[in-house]
Amino acid sequence: MEDIPKSKQEFCVGQRVHASGDSHRIGTVKYVGPVEGYSGTWVGVDWDNGEGKHDGSINGVRYFQAKSERSGSFVRAQNLSQGISLLEALEKRYRSNSTKDEEDEMYVLSTSNKRVSIQLLGKDKIHDKLSRLEELTSASLSCLGVSSPGIPCQINTTVPNLKELDLTWNLLSEWKDIVTICEQLPNLGTLNLTSNLMSPYKSELPLLKGIRVLVLNNTSVDWEQVELLKQSLTVIEELHLMGNSISRILPMSSSRVQGFDSLRLLNLEDNCIAEWDEIMKLSQLRCLEQLYLNKNCLNSLFYPDKSSQRESEIACYKPFQNLCCLLLGDNNIGDLVSVDSLNLFPNLVEIRLSGNPITDSARGGVPRFVLIARLAKIQILNGSEITPRERKESEIRYVRLVISKLHTNPEEVKQHPRFSELKKFHGIEDERPSVGPAGPQTTGSGFLSMTLKCVGASMGEKPLLTKKLPATITVGKLKNLCESFFKLRSMKLRLFLQEEGSPLPMLLDNDMSSLMDFGIGNESIILVDEES
Repeated sequence: MEDIPKSKQEFCVGQRVHASGDSHRIGTVKYVGPVEGYSGTWVGVDWDNGEGKHDGSINGVRYFQAKSERSGSFVRAQNLSQGISLLEALEKRYRSNSTKDEEDEMYVLSTSNKRVSIQLLGKDKIHDKLSRLEELTSASLSCLGVSSPGIPCQINTTVPNLKELDLTWNLLSEWKDIVTICEQLPNLGTLNLTSNLMSPYKSELPLLKGIRVLVLNNTSVDWEQVELLKQSLTVIEELHLMGNSISRILPMSSSRVQGFDSLRLLNLEDNCIAEWDEIMKLSQLRCLEQLYLNKNCLNSLFYPDKSSQRESEIACYKPFQNLCCLLLGDNNIGDLVSVDSLNLFPNLVEIRLSGNPITDSARGGVPRFVLIARLAKIQILNGSEITPRERKESEIRYVRLVISKLHTNPEEVKQHPRFSELKKFHGIEDERPSVGPAGPQTTGSGFLSMTLKCVGASMGEKPLLTKKLPATITVGKLKNLCESFFKLRSMKLRLFLQEEGSPLPMLLDNDMSSLMDFGIGNESIILVDEES
């Protein structure tokens, strides 16, 4: 606490403020008044970045409750700013000349790590173009301390052609101010309010006509607010709701979310949704094409059959009838039944499952080729396109993997819905071992041609080797052969399968498993490395 003479500025509880001279340091006023042992009036602030000094109490006296143990502090009013208007921010961003200090900060580092000043070619021409606000179609006013619209009638005359407006990390909190801005900008189609802490509203807002893309990430907006908001967003196509701690989807008047007739993309990443039943409440959004659910708490998913639907729903649209992209990364999905259910979505072609137990071998997950084989219609998996060649090779490897398991457990086939279909499609015969004088043998079709490639740092340059080996050879025996092939007697080896479309090679981590057990197919590339 620093004793500075009181400013004439007056603050109120709930107001959004930033530190004077640092519009990036934003917080919420939680207390205004005296503090025992200190003279004058203090403002208690709970800082968004959590960088304060206490939890709202000093010397055993609680003045407010901060969100964490050290996110609160007491500040003199003189050290806080109530922000500026939208119009002032436009002037500051696009019409003020850069200071000498700002220009001195423009540099690149040389190879010797020395600063080399840079000069922007055509800077005056660019500045002149941007300063003509009446021609501006896109404006970025992030971190400028915008707290109000300013004089409403001047907004339209100042930037009449504005189509995109970025207000990220400002001090806006009242929806009436957002309505004022939108009403004054008839061409506005994209509005980004990320990290403006919006106060709840209790009734429907006036029509926000023209808004097609609305970003409400980290704004504390819950689904009840979304339901009220949707009445105003008649042409909304993209709605982003990341980081709002949403755990439930709460439709206003039925069991399924209605309206949003133009919504194509819904972003619910980084929330707290744990039950797929909540996501099913979105299944009747007939135009929805992209649904982002990364970083939630989902354990499983399903696609409903007709017998599980209520009679009133059967006459409606198929669930998620136009959904083509579903992002489920970094959840808790760990079962193949959930993976198989993705085949039932009518038009799904892109899926993200990375970061789930089902894709993590350390947590009992399966490799990429198994996912590709089980997902019949998916064209993009975890951000990587599945080429026709990768799909064919993955499906063949998968069939061989299942065949190897069926030898010891015929009931295994029940766990692989596409096995018979793929086996027939690729014309793969059972490769059953027969016992002869020399032990287990395989038919000629049980041999695989593969390329062995040394990649160990201390192995030196070794030529690639192409070998034809039985599919039943174990990883341990293949390691022994590699020691002989490449004369690596003194090294302990690790083998990896290099897969097309996979960002990292797959470790062959079980010496007792055969190549067939790993689903390795013809013309595969095996990387030979040394243990670290």
